[in-house]
Amino acid sequence: MSLRRQVLLFGVGGAIGLVVDAGVVQALVSWGHWNAYLARVVSFLSAATATWLWNRRYTFAQRESGRSLAAEWAHWIALMSVGAVVNYAAYAVILLLYPWLHRWPAIAVAASSAAASLVNFATARGVLFKRAKTSA
Repeated sequence: MSLRRQVLLFGVGGAIGLVVDAGVVQALVSWGHWNAYLARVVSFLSAATATWLWNRRYTFAQRESGRSLAAEWAHWIALMSVGAVVNYAAYAVILLLYPWLHRWPAIAVAASSAAASLVNFATARGVLFKRAKTSA
């Protein structure tokens, strides 16, 4: 699969992750009355799991990690955590600069996700799914 197609599919996975991330954080804050910062940790894990499922099935279908599913998921979470640090830092800054967004954290999630997506694609393709699948 071409790099261009992988980037496109990764973007689709990112959009899915954004919907999960923003939906979970907004639900926890609005209905569960959670703190916006703590809710983001739960929403990240939910979104990262959703993107792992999408990307292993579609984006990196012709590539493999050489790991068991559990190990692959754990490695994915660890790698996505690098992007999450970038994402969370931007999210926290946005909430500090615009305190009214504490009631609408999904907006801050969307704004902070773009920078992290480049880091996430590079680590997913270059570190975890770096080998082409071989037919046995």
